[in-house]
Amino acid sequence: MINWRKPFIYILSYLQRSGRMVYYKKILEYNNWGSKNLKKLQDEKLRRLLLHAYNNVPYYREILSKAGVVLKDRVILKNFSKIPVLTKDLIRENFENLKSSDIDRRHGYLNHSGGSTGQPVNFMQDPEMEDWNIANKFLYRTYVGQELGELEMRLWGSERDFLGEKETFIKRLKYFFFNRIDLNAFKMSEEKMKEYLNLINIRKPTWIEAYVQPIYELTLFAKRNNFKISYSPKGVLVSAGTLYPEMKKVIREYWGCEVLNRYGSREVGDMACGFDRLKVSPWNHLLEIINRDKTGLGKVLVTTLNNYSMPLIRYDIGDIARQGKDWLFLEEVQGREMSVIRTKDGKIIPGEFLIHFLGVVMNDGSIKKFQVVQQSYKNLDIKVVLNDKLGFGKEKENIEKLIEKAMGYKCNIKWIYVKDIKPLNSGKYLYIKSNVK
Repeated sequence: MINWRKPFIYILSYLQRSGRMVYYKKILEYNNWGSKNLKKLQDEKLRRLLLHAYNNVPYYREILSKAGVVLKDRVILKNFSKIPVLTKDLIRENFENLKSSDIDRRHGYLNHSGGSTGQPVNFMQDPEMEDWNIANKFLYRTYVGQELGELEMRLWGSERDFLGEKETFIKRLKYFFFNRIDLNAFKMSEEKMKEYLNLINIRKPTWIEAYVQPIYELTLFAKRNNFKISYSPKGVLVSAGTLYPEMKKVIREYWGCEVLNRYGSREVGDMACGFDRLKVSPWNHLLEIINRDKTGLGKVLVTTLNNYSMPLIRYDIGDIARQGKDWLFLEEVQGREMSVIRTKDGKIIPGEFLIHFLGVVMNDGSIKKFQVVQQSYKNLDIKVVLNDKLGFGKEKENIEKLIEKAMGYKCNIKWIYVKDIKPLNSGKYLYIKSNVK
């Protein structure tokens, strides 16, 4: 069958005056470059970003000067590690001063982290960064020979679908031309999982993209129920969670294809992707691994190279990782620890559901940190660190109603107000814990 959608996607990008296809072409070229040339490219992009931040971002002007990184419009990269680490608290405290003075010209827009480290945060991005990030997503498909426009399915979170809101015409049109079908990972009852598996078998997508935990749970469900698939996709890409070796083995064996592991976040986009090792994206980010232990695991700091509206420089993203001998690869990433919430009728509520709704949709800024512990089918403990107790009081009832809607029955929610929620000794943040097996 002729893939007419691929040239149309290029034409549509041109008509929208988007740079994503131009950047995609560049990234395809960069991806074949050697380490030395990629380092030169990254250093040059970093110099431009630092000069921009010095001249246009109030927060960075004194910091970059004091660190000896920018002196008289000259960038000294050997002093880069002297720049103080940017934390979520610092972003909250200095939000306005972190904006570039030309943010309006760049059409900067507000975005939010998913709260996957338990600490939701607001930040600004722009279309330039988005185009580079989308181009990077296109690259990952080429790792398994997936062409733009070939049928894809995503087992992803759908806020609009869960809340019963209608899908917009623009989104339906976009999905038609990109040949994409979404399956809602926020609705994972046994009935829904059967429906998803049947649809996958009928439509036969060549590419499946999914949250880690939901695709793993869907695969286990299929195996338990002896559901046979009649074909294999070219690849399954997973993200938004830690892909453990046993999970990868189960997914790969059942679907009969390679499993790609993608590491990224809303704040900075996709940082790395691969099969066993994860190849970084030096044209989009500079990654540092600091405070390493004996095994080489250390804290991940990210510098976004294409977001000039609000540059994030040496940003502590809240994960730990181990870099390979080749700086272009991550050997291991240990992000947040997540589980799933299980209901008494066998329904699965992925951790991403609570991340999205508790961390973003229902969070007006009053919740600083949160952690959910399922004690039993009917009992949930939710620890919260609050910025604004009065503001939180207005949302509390809505959050409880939303959780009960997801569970399908009334449950007992115990709110526990604490001053802080510490990560595990490993440095990972235990976002959801379930004592129901």
